[in-house]
Amino acid sequence: MLVAAYAGGGRLRLERRPRPFPGPGELLLRLRVCGLCGTDLFKLSASAAAEGTVLGHEIVGEVSIAGSGARGPAGEIFQEGDRVVVPHHVACGECSFCRRGSETMCPVFQENLLEPGGFSEHVLVRARAACGAAWIVPPDVSDDAAVFLEPAACVIRGVWRSDLREEGVAAIIGAGSMGLLHLLVLRAASPGVKVIAVDPIAERRGLALRLGADLAVDPGEIGSAAAELSGGPGADAVFDTVGGSRILAAALRATRPGGTVVLFAHAAPEERAGFDLNFLFKAERRVVGTYSGARREQSAIRELIASGRLDASPLVTARLPLSRIDEAVERSRAHRDLKILLYPEG
Repeated sequence: MLVAAYAGGGRLRLERRPRPFPGPGELLLRLRVCGLCGTDLFKLSASAAAEGTVLGHEIVGEVSIAGSGARGPAGEIFQEGDRVVVPHHVACGECSFCRRGSETMCPVFQENLLEPGGFSEHVLVRARAACGAAWIVPPDVSDDAAVFLEPAACVIRGVWRSDLREEGVAAIIGAGSMGLLHLLVLRAASPGVKVIAVDPIAERRGLALRLGADLAVDPGEIGSAAAELSGGPGADAVFDTVGGSRILAAALRATRPGGTVVLFAHAAPEERAGFDLNFLFKAERRVVGTYSGARREQSAIRELIASGRLDASPLVTARLPLSRIDEAVERSRAHRDLKILLYPEG
């Protein structure tokens, strides 16, 4: 099978590998689509992957072989040809972190349960993911909509951690694919929230307005926009989908007293925050980190996608064969596309 493996130095190489075979409880999927994610780009840029690693984790696949006893979260039996979407991280559900609602801090959560990874013609799904989180995609849900289950689960975890309430005001810094996914998740899950999209690129601000943002502004206007929509005090929550200390400082200035900044994006390894601590302390502002999404978030997103309330397929701007993954990376880095889906040859 064809895979795109990390070759070191921020590069990928195409190579052939044997197709894996599923054991008990496991699934072998034929890839239908895999989204190129900002995390993949970050790992390439930061050389944060071991050589030979196959990245890619936003997948929709078709069951090729179901291992003995392979059943889904509700006991459903997987059949050859079922379309399945499955996340790569699944918590144990039993440790002290899981019991306290910090499933994404579970010691086994960071284990990649997709072998070798999504940038591959076939993907083996380990039993914990198959039985705990795999979702058979309904016939009326497209691949382009279903592929957003994992990233949208990450988004809604941050929304929940922000304590944002209906009729509140949210600002989203960055109107790339993840920023716009925040917008769509907020519109689906909390339609009463007023949303400001913040981005320096006029085309992306225009797209944010078409997708339902109440305002779309240049980064220098975030404070005045938050004051306008809130009637003065500022945003209840600011979601940083860009990353970095300068963004954090701007996000804090845009929040109201008692408001929350949610850090969603990776920062460079050397980044250190620097802001007035009393500005945070005396006004009871909060800075909250959010990492990935667990079963509770995945279940909520499945319901939103299945109901039609969340359809992020408009964010897909290109489809390319796996053999053109270098082109996909280049186009994404140059901001020529929002979300690129890769599919197997033929």
